[in-house]
Amino acid sequence: MHQLTLRGPNGSVVARFRRAAPADIPAIEHLISLSARRLSQGDYSDEQIEAALGSALGVDSQLIGDRTYYVAEAADALIACGGWSWRKTLFGSDQGDRQPEPLDPASEAARIRAFFVHPDWARQGLGRGLLELCEGEARAAGFKQAELMATLPGERLYRSCGYVPRPTIEHMLRDGVTIRFVPMVRAL
Repeated sequence: MHQLTLRGPNGSVVARFRRAAPADIPAIEHLISLSARRLSQGDYSDEQIEAALGSALGVDSQLIGDRTYYVAEAADALIACGGWSWRKTLFGSDQGDRQPEPLDPASEAARIRAFFVHPDWARQGLGRGLLELCEGEARAAGFKQAELMATLPGERLYRSCGYVPRPTIEHMLRDGVTIRFVPMVRAL
């Protein structure tokens, strides 16, 4: 089991990483909403955040079913989540565009997917810890490269972990609202 010591409100707290289970979905949905609404302020408008929740930003139950999605818990609360995939889908929730076909590790990149951190626990190494866990599993599965679709706040984390940005894209959401994402890639 992976774990990380964090600064909690009452001293040090140990965060434990474990595979997500279907029973975690309501807590993951809550965490995604909280994280997106608070940590994306300044990068996206409220309209963009609300339009992205549930489609571009949300739970992908396929990752949980594939056992490649993780949660971090501390003090009996879910404080972060993230995963990786050996399937073609690059980003999005169950309501997004699904591409469930498997990737070829010899010629295609593993997908780093759906990382969210509780705002009260941000910038303490949770995202980096989850990323290292996911990259290690992808490497063990034979992948030599990882790619992801970063939000603007997420780009800062991924860039600091060695991911290289590609040209940004404008992704269409509901009601004609668009949101800017940054495709990124890194050798494993």
